[in-house]
Amino acid sequence: MQQEFQLVSDYQPSGDQPKAIAALLEGFKSNLRYQTLLGVTGSGKTFTMAQLISQLQCPTLIMAPNKTLAAQLYSEMREFFPHNAVEYFVSYYDYYQPEAYVPSKDLFIEKDAAINEQVEQMRLSATKALMERSDVIIVATVSAIYGLGDPSSYMNMLLPLKVGDRIERQELINRLIQLQYNRNDFERLRGTFAVRGDIIDIFPAEGEDELIRVTLFDAEIERLQLLDPLTLVMQKSLVRRTIYPKNHYVTPKEQVDEAISTIEQELQQQLKYLRENDLLVEAQRLEQRTYHDIEFLREIGHCPGIENYSRHLTQLAPGKPPPTLLSYLPKSHLIIFDESHVMLPQLHAMFHGDRRRKENLVSYGFRLPSCLDNRPWRFEEVEQFLSRALLVSATPGPWEMQNSAQVVEQIVRPTGLLDPIIDVRPVAEQVSDAHQEILKACAKNQRVMITTLTKKMAEDLAGYLRDLGVKAQYLHSDLDTIERVELIESLRHGGIDVLIGINLLREGLDVPEVALIAIFDADKEGFLRSRRSLIQTIGRAARHHQGRAILYADKQTAAMREALEETARRRQLQQAYNEEHGLTPTPIRKAIVPILDGLVSSKKSKKSEKKTTEARAIATTPIEASLLADPKRLAAEIAQLETLMHQAAAHLKFEEATAYRDRRALLVEALKAL
Repeated sequence: MQQEFQLVSDYQPSGDQPKAIAALLEGFKSNLRYQTLLGVTGSGKTFTMAQLISQLQCPTLIMAPNKTLAAQLYSEMREFFPHNAVEYFVSYYDYYQPEAYVPSKDLFIEKDAAINEQVEQMRLSATKALMERSDVIIVATVSAIYGLGDPSSYMNMLLPLKVGDRIERQELINRLIQLQYNRNDFERLRGTFAVRGDIIDIFPAEGEDELIRVTLFDAEIERLQLLDPLTLVMQKSLVRRTIYPKNHYVTPKEQVDEAISTIEQELQQQLKYLRENDLLVEAQRLEQRTYHDIEFLREIGHCPGIENYSRHLTQLAPGKPPPTLLSYLPKSHLIIFDESHVMLPQLHAMFHGDRRRKENLVSYGFRLPSCLDNRPWRFEEVEQFLSRALLVSATPGPWEMQNSAQVVEQIVRPTGLLDPIIDVRPVAEQVSDAHQEILKACAKNQRVMITTLTKKMAEDLAGYLRDLGVKAQYLHSDLDTIERVELIESLRHGGIDVLIGINLLREGLDVPEVALIAIFDADKEGFLRSRRSLIQTIGRAARHHQGRAILYADKQTAAMREALEETARRRQLQQAYNEEHGLTPTPIRKAIVPILDGLVSSKKSKKSEKKTTEARAIATTPIEASLLADPKRLAAEIAQLETLMHQAAAHLKFEEATAYRDRRALLVEALKAL
């Protein structure tokens, strides 16, 4: 059944949006392959993208240059399309050290990784949605061009269950094991199943709030039920349900057996080559490691680092690109590259870095040559795959400008907001001057972002400002996915007032509360202070009606001059539109919602425990005399506790919610007495 995209929004296209949407739609209807949307910060590029998806009615992949921006886009698309499948596909590693060998030090580095199970579940959910539905939007990072299990093999491993079908109990258990599910009769975890007599409970790998109960009677499926995994209360009866594999690399046994045969053939060829060249240590190493993996494959159909044998599992010819998320997309689809001036260079760079590392592993006997085909796609291969692409950026790069059939400008903002006022100040006073500006902004309940040139400076500046009593935090690539998202949310909530970073603050971060951007060492020419980078960074303050940017520089570089001129041009266009339509700049009011609901890390669970302890302490703390003497403060405190109580309950933190409720009841009684 064909599902339709249903765009839900209180807004109608305005400003430059109607013109841009009409031009892009006409372009796609005319079969234009590439189009560029040159949209300034705050002009509603995401809303324009949502309008295009709604009107084109085709599955869409949106690629973003980093996990933080991808998480934000995912959140926004879920708000626009609450009735459709909006999915999130990024690398599931919170930490990743790839397998590598350093010849100069004779040092082999084992693969080491920390997998975020919630992100893995969301990746599985994304591919499942593509197989089951037509109304799918996937927000992804460059992870989308890295190797993934073959779609046809994955489909062949699906386990369809239907009431009335016959299947022996042991056969069902064996099928679940083939799908990489683990039996666990004591704990309900994602990707496990429990067996009690003829009742088998399955916790799907791609879900986190479902439990499928299969009831057998005389080798026949008598009942299929959807249960709440926490309470085991039945939510509804099912007629049929498909169980998806726990891993994208799950492969039918016949295919694994065939792969083992071709792996052994390649091994013998490579061993012959190594021994003929007197590389005996390398030959022994390769033989030992490969046979170890083959034993795993023979016994359980899987092995550590199975992705290195993807060419054998898929039976592709040497040099052919491996299956990726792109391989799961249906023939008719749309791909959107958000912040394309960063996204496209990323796609160019992925292949070569991966190749150099693996060539060392092959040369020194750690891997078979076929591991080279477990790789990200080359840019040329991505380009051949693209049939319809939208490139979105406030500062398009050379590739976009040369290859796009048309470039559509979206300069005028529906809100009437102008580009920030820019001030240039000396470098020598940048720290002390920025501190004074932060204090002024905080007094107006405004947020601040500061960009530095190095991680060390970002960390040191954050520490220095905290010592001065400022709620400051740094944001850079050493923080894991969840921490970055939490920091953005904290900045919006007011948990922190100042966020300090390097280039993570540049593209696409949507924080309407930010009124001031400070760019340290703006005259240090290079990538981080190029024309494009400066325009993007300045744009972070364009969502606030009092937006300002301060560039700390002792000289005006060519990049600074061009950024100042472009910002002035955009202000002039917006000002003319405002005067023509009698429009007064309107501050953006955007609801603060969790960007990744249900996505937690081990660090977050520790924070949650700490918060519950703090909540219990609040509930038992005596009421201050000063609070009892001020009814207004007392009422405000009650309102705050009510908000905290509802937030805790919404996240199923009932102990914490109870503590806030008890404290609120105490204050309500005190207020009545007053």
